[in-house]
Amino acid sequence: MSQSSGNLEVTPETEDASRYSRLELDRLRKVEQLRELGVDPFPPRIERSHSIADAVALFEECEATVEGDGGGDHVRTEAVDVAGRVMARRGMGKMSFLDVRDGSGQVQVQARADVLDEEFELLGMLDIGDFVSVSGPVMRTRRGQISVEAHSFGIISKSMRPLPEKWHGLQDAETRVRQRYLDLLSNERMARNAKARSKVASAVRRFMEDRGFIEVETPILVPVAAGGFAEPFETYHNALGRGLYLRIATELYLKQLVVGGLDKVFEVGKIFRNEGIDADHNPEFTTMESYEAYADYNDVMRMTEDLVAYVAMQVNGTTVVPVPEGDEGETIDLAPPWPRVDLRQAIIGSSGIDFLSCPTRDSLAAAMAEREMHVEANSTWQQLLDKVISASVEPTLIAPTFLVDYPLAMSPLAKKKPGFDDVVERFEAFVLGRELANAFTELNDPVDQRERFEEQERLRAEFDDVEADRLDESFLLAVEHGLPPTGGLGIGIDRLAMLVTGESSIREVTLFPQLRS
Repeated sequence: MSQSSGNLEVTPETEDASRYSRLELDRLRKVEQLRELGVDPFPPRIERSHSIADAVALFEECEATVEGDGGGDHVRTEAVDVAGRVMARRGMGKMSFLDVRDGSGQVQVQARADVLDEEFELLGMLDIGDFVSVSGPVMRTRRGQISVEAHSFGIISKSMRPLPEKWHGLQDAETRVRQRYLDLLSNERMARNAKARSKVASAVRRFMEDRGFIEVETPILVPVAAGGFAEPFETYHNALGRGLYLRIATELYLKQLVVGGLDKVFEVGKIFRNEGIDADHNPEFTTMESYEAYADYNDVMRMTEDLVAYVAMQVNGTTVVPVPEGDEGETIDLAPPWPRVDLRQAIIGSSGIDFLSCPTRDSLAAAMAEREMHVEANSTWQQLLDKVISASVEPTLIAPTFLVDYPLAMSPLAKKKPGFDDVVERFEAFVLGRELANAFTELNDPVDQRERFEEQERLRAEFDDVEADRLDESFLLAVEHGLPPTGGLGIGIDRLAMLVTGESSIREVTLFPQLRS
């Protein structure tokens, strides 16, 4: 006999049926059976008076009140209307127990034939994963389990496919990411991380707004992909008849707003960089960038350590966070102050290389070769020094630390440190060997800025360096109108979320990371 679901004819013999397993075909047949009974398996709306968490809280409040009066047995609330997904089922015959979950929590539902009458038959068409609505009082069973006693019951959305096995969840790492909805259903840690990441972004916004910053939005599609060392994604705008890029930073537009008199601005937004994928990198990621007039990198350093500690407190209630994949119970404390470590001295101490004594690409490459460090062919001086830092310094920075005072060649948007021609006022914050934030005393000399942009363009041509920064005439025009002394900060929201949740991979705090085909 043919069974239909909407316009789809479903039988084991049809070509369409080959898409489905035996269990899935059984679920499709149940959809048709519900329709034959006059029951819509996908109703457009339902009545819901309480979330599950609110219903449980209502019972606990009633129970506490009655117990206080000396009569705590057989407490029942008024009838509540709850809804959620069926995660488990127990019992047969004339009584069944369901575990029903919504976004706030989970509760047991007691379904009895003598209470539900004809609606009890719907349990025969119920599968794990279906959404149900339940109406009835909240009470405790004889075993002490808080439960909703179902006086009315309905199936409000049939699940066509079975959920992952409850106790083991999804084991395949690729499936966990490609079907994140299943991971959220079966993996409590992933659900916690999703909520924690939301709290991270909210806490960052509150912190900045409490300090007098205003949140703004700047373009994602830009004519010049400037403001960082990165290869951009390219696109094309048909109406304008021109190529555009996805932004690699928000910096240059935000500093134009400071020129315009907005002294404290920040943006939380997506950044796009055409780079590799690993535990620390995703081609699209979220940052918070801020710019404060009349501040320098010392001011920004203090703000950064306060911000990170504040976020940890808001999310976890403590500044102490676990070390991922560390020894049992190993933690670090994010409370300020964090140590300030001179970058040059850190490199000398860890590798023996003094970048001021190796001012050319060839001299730095030779120093690296002497120490058996890999020298990438056709790399620029700054790319080689970045490799030295990544290999020898960063892995030692487990506790929160500021590396300060970077070479000018690595920092074309930062102001020179007084008394130095080749060093700028820049810091990077590191925790657990991973970069968390990057900040400058912003360069506000338009002549110097133009010269540095032109040097970046020269490096692009000489070394075919697709990551070199780009000359942006509209930004230079703005700075020529006057940019006050300014402190800027960029901090990764994804990495901040990794830090406070104790995760070692960006995939665990990004709901939909990019994947290979």
